Amino acid sequence: MATCSFEEARACVISAISGARRLPQVEEVALLEARGRVLAEDILADRDFPAVARSVRDGFAVRAADLPGTLEVIGEVRAGEAFQGKVEQGQAVEIMTGAPMPEGADAVVMVEHTTPEGPRIGTDRSLSPGENYNAAGSEAHAGDAVIARGAPLGFAEIAMAAAIGQVTLPVYVRPRVAILATGDELVDVADFPKPWQVRNSNSRSLAVQVASAGAIPWLLPVARDTYEATRVLIERGLEFDLLLISGGVSAGKYDVVENALADLGAEFYFNRVRIQPGQPAVFGRVGGKFFFGLPGNPLSGMVTFEVLARAALELIAGRATTALPLLWSRLGRELRQRTGLTRFVPACLSDDGATVAPAGSRSSGDIPAAVRANAWLATDPDREHYDAGELIRVMRKAS
Repeated sequence: MATCSFEEARACVISAISGARRLPQVEEVALLEARGRVLAEDILADRDFPAVARSVRDGFAVRAADLPGTLEVIGEVRAGEAFQGKVEQGQAVEIMTGAPMPEGADAVVMVEHTTPEGPRIGTDRSLSPGENYNAAGSEAHAGDAVIARGAPLGFAEIAMAAAIGQVTLPVYVRPRVAILATGDELVDVADFPKPWQVRNSNSRSLAVQVASAGAIPWLLPVARDTYEATRVLIERGLEFDLLLISGGVSAGKYDVVENALADLGAEFYFNRVRIQPGQPAVFGRVGGKFFFGLPGNPLSGMVTFEVLARAALELIAGRATTALPLLWSRLGRELRQRTGLTRFVPACLSDDGATVAPAGSRSSGDIPAAVRANAWLATDPDREHYDAGELIRVMRKAS
């Protein structure tokens, strides 16, 4: 087993999953049920897009060679119609956005650039052929793959599928993910805990993260801190497509998860990552089933899922690629840290993404800080100090 940097751990996860994965089975679902699913086949355009040349402005369809000048208006054409005629020298057709270009016209002069002169219009503008309209097939040609296999389906993909007449879509069956929380201190969410107990919030937060990654979460009973109870539930969890274990992976006397996994024949890729929160993260597999051991502190589990386990799950679900959505923003105030670890700090990102500031987290168990935050700062492990105004990496908090 090994200790990895953040970059090494993430690369290890992606490499291991990519090298061993088998794509899920395929099912056909109605178009409006496909949101968030992963496309299982290329979807091809059934005709050119647009099918005819069409205006992208309200104005007048003209011959560019006639401009600037005064033109005779010989009719109009709206979206959903076709002009029955031809634009000849010195003529124009009033045209609306989305309407097909009349024969003979090769440009559109915008209405705000014209002056009405009775049955004529005047313009002092010059245009080049092709301005202000989209040529037939300029967006896609019939037979082009307009949505690629392995793409997650969002609103744009659903719009594209609808535009080419797809009533249903072939998608991969969603993977099932077992979530196993461990610890004698855990009680059910509905119970009122004693002072030394905590409610099992980790299973719920992980379930939401799993669902947002396109999979089906399955909550197992809590594993108490005994080898026997933990091993039985791990064996049950390994029947699923992926196993997430929350807690029991530190170095304490009652942290028995790794021993139970080892006795089941586990191959460990790493058991510690130089990040904070989340250092004691574990990744490996038993036979053909992968597992993650995520630290039990709530923020540690949230972070390690987002930066490590989400990538694995997206690939298992059939996505062609996976990427960590990091952007750059300017720090609103000074930040200091000890070097050696990549730190993911709950943070508040401005609406325009231009500035970011720590949300005031006190520990890796500070759920209120995670609620206040809408992002995570991602620090450089070799940087001890950031001045206010410096650029820093930021990861938006997934919903």
